[in-house]
Amino acid sequence: MKKQTIKVIKRSERISREAEQNPAEELVQKTTQEAARDMVATVSSWVNDFQQRRRSETAQAIKTLFADTAARPTGA
Repeated sequence: MKKQTIKVIKRSERISREAEQNPAEELVQKTTQEAARDMVATVSSWVNDFQQRRRSETAQAIKTLFADTAARPTGA
């Protein structure tokens, strides 16, 4: 009778073996992550542009308000 040996495969070994067998899956995941990064960067740039435009409009409104006040003579 031959004795059969049982090999214990740990979780980390199993994951690394699966990764070696399916390299295309890793590529898909990386491209998904890259796409998500691109979307976040795009939205962040939109928000920054909006905030910058809002700040410049506010600054212009304040300048206009105080310019009108300084140009008016006080009638006391």
